[in-house]
Amino acid sequence: MDGLVEFKTDDGAVIVVEGAEDESGSRLVARADGTVPAARTFEGSLEGVRAAAESALRVFRDGSLQPDCVEIEFGVKLTAEAGALIAKSAVEGHLVVKLSWAPEQSADARPGGAPRP
Repeated sequence: MDGLVEFKTDDGAVIVVEGAEDESGSRLVARADGTVPAARTFEGSLEGVRAAAESALRVFRDGSLQPDCVEIEFGVKLTAEAGALIAKSAVEGHLVVKLSWAPEQSADARPGGAPRP
């Protein structure tokens, strides 16, 4: 098991997660309770993942595909120093994108009779 990383939320709550080991193999010194304090808040750590999700949504919603629904799933690793990372392998998690289209309906069958956007 990798070490435990303690994140604080912006409102002061504590979240303890199983952290990912640094790629270099080095480990931070843990406190007596076995946790390593994170360098950033939980929210701050997830900002990069949020930005990646927003960018991915923009790519799949814009352009010629125009799906009715876009679902994006990220595998995320949390580390004490780097915060949240998008995982690199299927074992750790990865980026899954699902696009779907509803069957064509006549304007009369759609709610309010509105044309499809």
